This record gives sequence, C-alpha cells and structure tokens, in this order.
Amino acid sequence: MTQDSPLAVLGRIRASRPAARSGERCEMCTAPMAEEHQHVVDVTSRGLMCTCRPCYLLFTAEGADLRYRAVPVRYLSFPDFALFGGQWDELEIPVGLAFFFHNSVLDQTVAFYPGPAGATESELPLGAWDRIVEANPALGGMAPDVEAVIVRVPDRSQPECYLVPVDRCYELVGALRMAWRGFDGGQEARALLDAFFAELAARSAVA
Repeated sequence: MTQDSPLAVLGRIRASRPAARSGERCEMCTAPMAEEHQHVVDVTSRGLMCTCRPCYLLFTAEGADLRYRAVPVRYLSFPDFALFGGQWDELEIPVGLAFFFHNSVLDQTVAFYPGPAGATESELPLGAWDRIVEANPALGGMAPDVEAVIVRVPDRSQPECYLVPVDRCYELVGALRMAWRGFDGGQEARALLDAFFAELAARSAVA
C-alpha cells in the first residue's frame, strides 16, 4: 500500500464530516442548510444535531441551563502538557489516543477512545483524570458537553494535547473506523492521525 500525502489524508477526513446533502434541512427548524453547517449537542442524549446558523445561535449563551448547547469553534494547544509516570495507565485506556469531556448530566468527565467499531466509552477510575488536571490546570477550562480535550500518547515521544470542538472528535473516530485495518489500525489510520494532529497544531492557539 502506498502512503498517501497529508493533503490526501486530510481530504478524506473532511469528506467524512457530517455535511448537508442536497435538500437536507436543519434538524431543528427544517430550514435548508448550507453545506458547511454547525452543530448543537443534546446534553441529555449526547447526540449531535446539524443546524442552520439561526438555530445554532439560539444556544450559544454561556452558562445557560439549556438542553441544547452550541458547539463552539475554539482550538487550543497545550505544549507543556505533562503526564507523570503511570498516569496514562491509571486511566485504563488500552490505546494511545482518547478524548475527554465533562458530561453535565452525570457531572463527571468521561472518556472515549477509537477502534474498529467506532468510539468506545471508558469509565475513568475515581480521581485519575482529576490528578492529570491538577498537574495541567489549563485543562480545566473546557466547556461542558461541547468541548473536549484530545490526548495522543505516541510511543517514545512527547504526548500531544489539544482542546477542540467535540464534534471534531467524533469526526476523527468516524474517519478512523473507515480506515482501520488489523489490530492496531494499520498504515492508513496512522497517516490519518498524523494529518489530523498536524491540522490541530496549525490552527490552535497556545493555551
């Protein structure tokens, strides 16, 4: 298998994003949607809804007690992110990639990691994520339900950590599911991950 260029891999990532098909309408008001549209989260079901711009703006108020919340467009990098000995193992995540967000209904941080079947939820051991946040206080600034911290722990290199819109995490998991081959994902999945994190590095402000 020939290795694709980063541009080709990113093209497949973008192609996997939820996009409006011809005639598709906003899931809230049924108005026609542009191809590039935004999402809101149903905090009860944790489902993503495709919305037109006016409906999206209805749910952007910070701190409002709403069932639906608009997914913001904020990207932050954490170049000084630190994991101390055994902390990743303590999370009991079997792969070197996961995303974390605060579920306001459960009032706790939950974790998901990718695999050939899609996103798998992991029940975090009590206090394990809190200890990572204590060592990296900037991680505590993510908005509940709509923003996530995504962490990649490559072998023999510095962990990578970004704050991203939560829909980008599900987008990545979906793209990995389509590309996954064998036990560890294979060459295409690794190239896809490299390209995705290169994009995050290019567009993120330093926290």
